[in-house]
Amino acid sequence: MSETAVAPAKATAPRTPSLVDRIEDVGFRAALRLCRAVPWRWSPRLGALLGLLFYVFDFRDRRIALKNLELAFPDKTAAERRRLLRATCRNLGRLAFEVAHLPALTPESLARYVRVEDPARWDDVVARAREHGAIILTAHYGNWELLAYACGLLGQPVTLIHRRMRNELVDREIAALRSGAGTQFIPKKAAAKEALRRLRAKAMVAIPIDQNQTRSYGVFVDLLGVPACTTTGPARLALLTGAPIIPVFLVRDGESEHHRIVILPEIEPANTGDREADIRTTTQRCSAAFEDMVRQHPDHWIWFHKRWKTRPEGEPRLY
Repeated sequence: MSETAVAPAKATAPRTPSLVDRIEDVGFRAALRLCRAVPWRWSPRLGALLGLLFYVFDFRDRRIALKNLELAFPDKTAAERRRLLRATCRNLGRLAFEVAHLPALTPESLARYVRVEDPARWDDVVARAREHGAIILTAHYGNWELLAYACGLLGQPVTLIHRRMRNELVDREIAALRSGAGTQFIPKKAAAKEALRRLRAKAMVAIPIDQNQTRSYGVFVDLLGVPACTTTGPARLALLTGAPIIPVFLVRDGESEHHRIVILPEIEPANTGDREADIRTTTQRCSAAFEDMVRQHPDHWIWFHKRWKTRPEGEPRLY
């Protein structure tokens, strides 16, 4: 699920795919076919191996992730942080195999791999969405691609903010993969206006809270004890539309192929009459809900993103 922007930009003409783009696309499709050839039940073991290879060879991203873990968990030893990062990489490897199998899932077969932790709560979320629309607060956490796909197979497709990739051929492959369960897309450059329209049409719009923002599009709130420039999209949309903000995450059961959809309590937007203060307070509440999930399952988050790249005025760069 891609990060949220809040301002439209001028459209750009499609770029003609280069030879490198075509080679990348062939490689991506070949990797999908290879992963699909592996039975889902083998995905945890082979995915863990793939993730460990990523940990060993991706020096640049490993450095970023270890810096993030140092910021978030200063009380852990260096060995503990490396152990946690290896667990994160194993989870990402499992994700890669599982995503390749998404097109084969049906509402019936989904039940073998994904369950709703609280079915009554899920039914309530769906009912709320069909009445008022719903802002699904989530993150690049667990198998976020499977979460979106599962929502569609459960009868309530979500709308994602889609950040177009540089390689448009691969981008189309990913969009086709995601849309198999009815997932809808909002171009990142037109996110604000289109998200409003979709919510007023009673859609479930999923917005990740875990991506770094520039000062123009975010506010600084606390995340794991560090000021983090965070999207105000959920707060602004809730104040404009009255749609509920409902945190939803997918949690893996141990290191297995089984997952559960976890629905946290609805986030109540602040409503003091001071709009900017209310947006900041509500955004902090959203960040706190995500932080709670990270602290419960720190290996589920992608620590490789430069989450704390934007710094408050006067603070030094972290990366």
